[in-house]
Amino acid sequence: MIGYIGKRDLRIISNPLGIIMQGIGLVILSPIIISFIYGESYYMDFLISGGFSIFVGFILRMFQPHRENLHLKHGMIIAAIAWLWAALMGSFALMMATDLSFLNAYFESMSAWSGSGLSIFTNVEILPRSVLFLRSIEQWIGGLGVVIVVIGILIRPGTAAARLYKSEAREERIRPSITSTVKIIWKIYLFYTVIGVLLYVLAGMSLFDAINNTFTNLSTGGMSIKNNNIGAYNSPSITIITIVLMLIGGTSFLVHYKAIRGRVLDVFRDIQFQAMIVIVSLFSILIIVYGKFTTLNAVFYVVSAISCTGSSTVPVSAMAAWMDYPKVILAVCMIIGLAAGSTSGALKLIRVITLLKGIYWELKSALSPHGAVIPHKIGGKNIEDREIKEAGNYTFIYLLFILIGWLVFMQYGYDGIDSLFEIASAQGNVGLSMGITSPTMPWGAEIFMIFSMWIGRLEIIPALLLVRAAWDIIRH
Repeated sequence: MIGYIGKRDLRIISNPLGIIMQGIGLVILSPIIISFIYGESYYMDFLISGGFSIFVGFILRMFQPHRENLHLKHGMIIAAIAWLWAALMGSFALMMATDLSFLNAYFESMSAWSGSGLSIFTNVEILPRSVLFLRSIEQWIGGLGVVIVVIGILIRPGTAAARLYKSEAREERIRPSITSTVKIIWKIYLFYTVIGVLLYVLAGMSLFDAINNTFTNLSTGGMSIKNNNIGAYNSPSITIITIVLMLIGGTSFLVHYKAIRGRVLDVFRDIQFQAMIVIVSLFSILIIVYGKFTTLNAVFYVVSAISCTGSSTVPVSAMAAWMDYPKVILAVCMIIGLAAGSTSGALKLIRVITLLKGIYWELKSALSPHGAVIPHKIGGKNIEDREIKEAGNYTFIYLLFILIGWLVFMQYGYDGIDSLFEIASAQGNVGLSMGITSPTMPWGAEIFMIFSMWIGRLEIIPALLLVRAAWDIIRH
């Protein structure tokens, strides 16, 4: 039972939420450096928006009641509000620095923070470099998770950190302490970021482009600083580097930790890593044979879709002209996603594996003699019935929202396959588009896409809990 959520709960969440708001403010202040480096005059736009977030966070931190424990429901509400607030502050900066309306700016900002990568801009190459950097760093921070970043930097160790960590749908621990785990994740993330920048520079990118592309592809955000995304560079080596970064981003940080520690065999024993290799290989072959893709493009788009990055090598108009077969394959990839404990979105491989194994165990149990014990193990780990049930429940809820979104887009007159593709992209925080996302899309469809990106990043439950909390407060 969630229990009644009241005003006292709001006081309990005020301090950690205030800290997170201050962290968000610091992120939005960071493009000021780019403004000064390139002689742009937009620094006040970031200063006002970022400064406001820091100020509101300071006010909220004054209302923390004494000796109150932060429960999981509080962590989930904090996470749900934090993502809405991050998108709001980012949208203020975008509105001041560009000519976007509030709705379009909020869409763009939510897409960046959530790592969705769908863009409302038709020409990103005319944008100020500071605005491009803002979108990129929002994706880079959002890839780890707004709350996770703040735990590692601002929040003290303890129960609050554990509750907030779980509120962002994370369970894996590299170390017994949550704070230590987050700090190791940060170090791994920074290490790969430096490697990505170096590789792109060696492949011929400018330093600014290399930083932005590393931020967006490692974080599996995919929002580009070029109109034709990675295709703008017309370089097979840059395409291959991008594939590698997307796979790194979609692999569990626990697996990366094992690899860095020299336990390479443990990497190949990881069930999600094994599933990733099989699925990427199978789906790539399918769209090479039936979609007439080149080998490099097939692997690129399957990895882009299943890692929930959304990077592309051709314009949206060219993607919209694809046959339905590759569209459906990529939509399935966008619904599945890659590893839990990574920067990837969507359902996550471990849930899909658990659900399929659960069906297999159920069939095996029905065919076995009465009283036979069927071991439930995945990758050598015992799986409880509760975990199978949770995987099934979440998959049902996730697909239900996909269905609702699919119907919403078709109601607006969009093609059925394109509608499925677009909603799978938004809810999976992917960013590949069939052209539905545009400045002229109906406002109802745009609001629903914002909602889909938000619940997809939160893994739905915290979003529903926030709605429940708002309802309780209004009633009482």
